[in-house]
Amino acid sequence: MPAPAGDFVLPFDLPAAGVRGRLVRLDAASARALSAHALPEAPSRVLGETLALSVILGTALKLDGRLTVQTKSNGPLDLVAADYYGADDGRPKGVRGFARFRDGATETAFEKLVGAGSLAITIEPRTGGQTYQGIVALAPDGIAASAEAYFMRSEQLPTALRLAAGPLYEAGKQGPQWRAAGIMLQVTPDAKRSEDDWERLVMHLKTTEDLELLDTTLPGETLLWRLFNEDEVRVLPAERIAFRCECDPERIATVLRSYTPEERAGLADPDGVIRARCEFCGTVHEIEL
Repeated sequence: MPAPAGDFVLPFDLPAAGVRGRLVRLDAASARALSAHALPEAPSRVLGETLALSVILGTALKLDGRLTVQTKSNGPLDLVAADYYGADDGRPKGVRGFARFRDGATETAFEKLVGAGSLAITIEPRTGGQTYQGIVALAPDGIAASAEAYFMRSEQLPTALRLAAGPLYEAGKQGPQWRAAGIMLQVTPDAKRSEDDWERLVMHLKTTEDLELLDTTLPGETLLWRLFNEDEVRVLPAERIAFRCECDPERIATVLRSYTPEERAGLADPDGVIRARCEFCGTVHEIEL
């Protein structure tokens, strides 16, 4: 079965070159994730790219649990977070995201948006296993360059990433509908390869246009064939991705019950209801205790 137009991850191999990869394209999932945040275009692009990266990494690990990609820095875009969730209990693989941006800031270049800081990747298995976290300094060239540095430090496997995010404006819809996409190439462990082959593949990847990655009318298989037909690219079955938020009003209520009545009264609106807004999906939960 061919990959859907959007909201999928498509694994692929380049066996002769000893390289594996993943192509992700988010459409409705990224539009829903970014619709919860009133952000200018530049920080929205960073959040969209982070969403795509979390899906690439989470699905590559075949994770049963949660993988979080998060940046913390001293720039106006001081916090970006994306959570990928593996499929469980009948729920699909999914992603959500959040970004905090200082109002009034006008920076658009990544280096000035984020300033100095770090990128952390946290893996939390749902059952068994230990939580793992790796941290690397943010690279001035963007989220993809930061993740490439992370792989060189943590796994010592040559890895190349190309990420993109962009707004789609449709008549009759308020605000842009954001798409996000990305491709990862990674040398397989113990692969017999030549540096020339790897550099050639990376060059092909880096010349991919944003529009090619984000265009839902361009099949994922066609894009991969354009890039890697010389290397007999082999695609595996596509995996569907959805927007998914784990916010839970009962969990919020449990936390609030640990507060004193006076503390809860200070949080409630005049009608006595505590309204808690999820920063990821924008849902306002009304809690009556």
